[in-house]
Amino acid sequence: MTTFNTKPKDIQRQWHLIDASGQALGRLASQVAHLLRGKHKPYFVPHLDTGDFVVVVNAAKIRVTGGKEGKKFYYRHSMYPGGFKAVTYEKLQKAHPDRPLMEAVKGMLPPSRLGRAMLKKLKVYPGPDHPHQAQIKAEGKGEQS
Repeated sequence: MTTFNTKPKDIQRQWHLIDASGQALGRLASQVAHLLRGKHKPYFVPHLDTGDFVVVVNAAKIRVTGGKEGKKFYYRHSMYPGGFKAVTYEKLQKAHPDRPLMEAVKGMLPPSRLGRAMLKKLKVYPGPDHPHQAQIKAEGKGEQS
């Protein structure tokens, strides 16, 4: 018996379509991060990008629990004096409906080149329309969640 070692040529990518309407932000983000990392595949290894492509639609309809709309903040700094910015979830959701989910998933992926490569396979759209219909229908492996 020899141990199977996953190689980049062994990786098969699929496309997953997820409807975010009414889903909780954190639970959806963990589901998406799981698919992006490829942990659902039997040949998962932590040092390779074995994950799939994920298309999330209706991101504007994601909900948060516990009254976090006005309490949850997203922080950034421009690295200049006085460059600190804090934006509430409510304002960020109105201005950029895709960003709360992107930030949540980014925090669940490895903080390395590998994690950034995984994040590139995530496509988030605020409404029900997306330009990836051909990939999902062509492979026939799209998943409605």
